[in-house]
Amino acid sequence: MGSAINRGLTFRMAQTPVQRYLPQLMARIAKGEIDPSFVITHRASLEQGPELCNTFRDKKDGRIKVVMNPR
Repeated sequence: MGSAINRGLTFRMAQTPVQRYLPQLMARIAKGEIDPSFVITHRASLEQGPELCNTFRDKKDGRIKVVMNPR
């Protein structure tokens, strides 16, 4: 950080109030009002990890979130 400040760089950061909204969000998911499953775009095994890493790096295939199963 010191090096960045010495170069005159400005950082702007904020916190997301997750704890404030999480109970309401979870309740709406439980009621079926919100379906978050669209966020998980792919499911894969751990063996596919290197391939998935390359796909993310190269911004291929529209991947948003991958769930990896250790088995």
